Amino acid sequence: MVFSIEHSRTAYWADFAVYGLTVLGLAVCLPLFGPRQQWTSLAALLVTGAMGWTLIEYGMHRYVLHGLEPFRTWHARHHERPRALISAPTVLSAVLIATFVFLPGLLLADRWRATALTLGLISGYLVYSVTHHATHHWRADSIWLKQRKFWHAKHHHSLRPSCYGVSCSVWDHVFGSTGRDGDSA
Repeated sequence: MVFSIEHSRTAYWADFAVYGLTVLGLAVCLPLFGPRQQWTSLAALLVTGAMGWTLIEYGMHRYVLHGLEPFRTWHARHHERPRALISAPTVLSAVLIATFVFLPGLLLADRWRATALTLGLISGYLVYSVTHHATHHWRADSIWLKQRKFWHAKHHHSLRPSCYGVSCSVWDHVFGSTGRDGDSA
């Protein structure tokens, strides 16, 4: 089913393939075909998109997945069964990215700037997806993954909602949702 949040193995891994190939394709096309005189601004937009993703990730997780129905109920299934293959449908995430990132970029600038911003955001989304999968399914051999696993486990098991950032904890520190005493969640 295209809009199911619990996926078959094929549909679950297709998300990684679609976004992985998209990142690879755009990362090759942008420097090959993009205007050389815009490389600095394109690189800045790529970084802006990747950094922007971390704020979107935080906001979506904290305010949509833990706040708005029906997303809250759907996300609760992930908390109940963290090893299940539950994620946003690829079609939904692709439509949202195209509608709210690429098209506005295209309308406000040009196709190269829109592509660079979108590439940055999709790269961030892919890092988030891999990190989230790793926190639930991989053994932690690196210090970074051990920290991410600990952070995400704190999110899943804390009595007080906290630790919404999966790939990056910066926004939890900025907005006081680390779960430490004195922080507001």
